[in-house]
Amino acid sequence: MTNDELKNLIRDIPDFPQPGILFRDITPLISDARGLAAVVDQIAAPWLGKVDLVLGIESRGFIVGAPVAYRLGVGLTIARKPGKLPYRTVDESYDLEYGSASLQMHEDALAGHCRILIVDDLLATGGTALAAIRLVNRLGSEVVGCSFIIELNALEGRARLAPVNCTALIEYA
Repeated sequence: MTNDELKNLIRDIPDFPQPGILFRDITPLISDARGLAAVVDQIAAPWLGKVDLVLGIESRGFIVGAPVAYRLGVGLTIARKPGKLPYRTVDESYDLEYGSASLQMHEDALAGHCRILIVDDLLATGGTALAAIRLVNRLGSEVVGCSFIIELNALEGRARLAPVNCTALIEYA
C-alpha cells in the first residue's frame, strides 16, 4: 500500500481528547490487514540488522512495536504510564501539547548496552519520545532511531529529538 492509501485509513476525530485537538485515529488503519502489514513492513525495513530491541510506548506503540520487533527478529520492551509496571521502575516526566505526563520502564528492561528503536503511533511535540529516549539513556543503552506512523510537522517534534534519526510514514502539516 502507498502512504496515501494508508493515510486514507486514518480517521480524524475533532475535539478529542479535549476541545481544539484534532485526534488522528489509527484504529481503522490497524484493523485493515493490508494496512497493518504495510505499516509494520515499512517501519521495520530500514532497521533490519541495526537494532537489538524495540521499545513500544504506551499504548498504541505496543500495537505497532510488537509486530515490528517480530519482523526485526528482536525482542520488545515497553514504556508505560505510572503505576502500570509491577517491578521497580525508573521514570521520566514530559510535557504534551495539552498537559503533562510521565513514562516508566522497569529498571532492568535493558540488559547491558542495547541499540534501541523506539516505535509509537504519533510524533507531535516530541515530548513522549524524548522522555523514552532519556529513559533508555539512563538505563545505559542507545536509541538509534524513532519510527512513527504519523508526524504532525507543525509541532516540530522531530527537532526536539535531534540528533536521533526519526522516520514517519505519514505527515500532516
